[in-house]
Amino acid sequence: MRILIQLRPSPDLVAAVVDPGQTATTADVADGLPGVELDPAFTPVAVPRPVPAADGDPLSLSQPLDFSLAAEDASVLVRGTISDDELTARVALLPALRPDVVGVFADPVIESTPVCGGEPPSGDWHDVERLLNVPGLHAEGLDGDGVTVAVLDTGINAAHTARQLGRGVTLDAERCWSPSGVSGRPGEFEVDHGTMCAFDALIAAPQATLIDLPVLLSTRPGGSALDGLLSDAVAAFAHLRTVLDAQPAESRALVVNNSWGSFSPEWDFPVGHPGNYSDNAAHPFNLMVAALDKAGADVLFAAGNCGRDCPDGRCAYSGRPIVGANSHPKVLSVGGIDVNGERVGYSSQGPGRLTARKPDVCAYTHFLGSKAFGAGRPDSGTSAAAPVAAGLVAAVRTRWPASRLSPAQLRALLRRTAEDRSEVGFDYDYGYGTVDPAGIIAALQKRFKNGA
Repeated sequence: MRILIQLRPSPDLVAAVVDPGQTATTADVADGLPGVELDPAFTPVAVPRPVPAADGDPLSLSQPLDFSLAAEDASVLVRGTISDDELTARVALLPALRPDVVGVFADPVIESTPVCGGEPPSGDWHDVERLLNVPGLHAEGLDGDGVTVAVLDTGINAAHTARQLGRGVTLDAERCWSPSGVSGRPGEFEVDHGTMCAFDALIAAPQATLIDLPVLLSTRPGGSALDGLLSDAVAAFAHLRTVLDAQPAESRALVVNNSWGSFSPEWDFPVGHPGNYSDNAAHPFNLMVAALDKAGADVLFAAGNCGRDCPDGRCAYSGRPIVGANSHPKVLSVGGIDVNGERVGYSSQGPGRLTARKPDVCAYTHFLGSKAFGAGRPDSGTSAAAPVAAGLVAAVRTRWPASRLSPAQLRALLRRTAEDRSEVGFDYDYGYGTVDPAGIIAALQKRFKNGA
């Protein structure tokens, strides 16, 4: 089983991992762990320490938290493998043998969330433009200019995206990042799932700058071409923290799209185990998500394609399929509707596992758009709905960066202004409803009418 080992080495080693100008290797921070085959290709990642902003549990992600990357506070993650037949004993033994071992966590397989097939597309991306009131957004100057949109996926083909949109695409190659072993130039990957996500994000925010993080192209023994390991997402989020910190504080605007998730408990520790990912707020990746939100990034996740009407064949959770970071209280979890306003049958229903009220909102999917999978095949799944919503968030950030409207405030606004799809307010099918750009603009203009 693949695992993540959380260590607390000497402060000078922690400082070397935290500093983007230095390079610390796995051998530097972990000189061998009994029964663990360490992965030397994985660059150690610093995990910030959660610090309560008020009295309370530092691992309760529902309360305000601060995060410290100071050398005396942060810990370090390395990646390795433990034999399945020795798993329980080794995991229990490691902290007892090595006082610098803080914890051992699951490194589950993560996979993209395409649709279960067979249904024809409903409308096209111009219908999505109309429903998102893109002309109205652009009339207000909300087109994504100056906003960075990170796409964690299978890589982007910028030339294909530009051809389908009929306009230029901006990609910041210097701030792109790839896991170890992934070859290819940023923006020049094969046309696939990640290209679809990039296209869909640019529907509402055509002037946004893309950064390409092909975490789903990392390889593992027996893995497919479209799945990766959560550890690579951990490293990508650490990279995004440096991207965010490099932006001027007064104009900070980073939107992070994640159209992927964990489909099966097979690659996770059992619920209740301290190394579990699906239900564990203390898992390092869930902490990284909260820390990036606190630093000013808008993090969006697809709700997943395990809806009761038409679940993806990989769905193996017996219930509550919105798991781990896809159900995180600090992310916008996005379900899917078609351009007629109907929930698509594969869109995962709540309750979520880290927080019950998931999905948050719904956005549009199953329309003709990027042609990433061929002419006549739709952009589909909650994989498409999430970047559609991410593009709307990026459009809003054009004028209202995180310094003026925090990620938490923007999430609350999106939920409050959503068009209710039921008679009871929030429900586990649609969340708070369908994103409503006109309602968002009106609310923001009212809130900031005095230029505050």
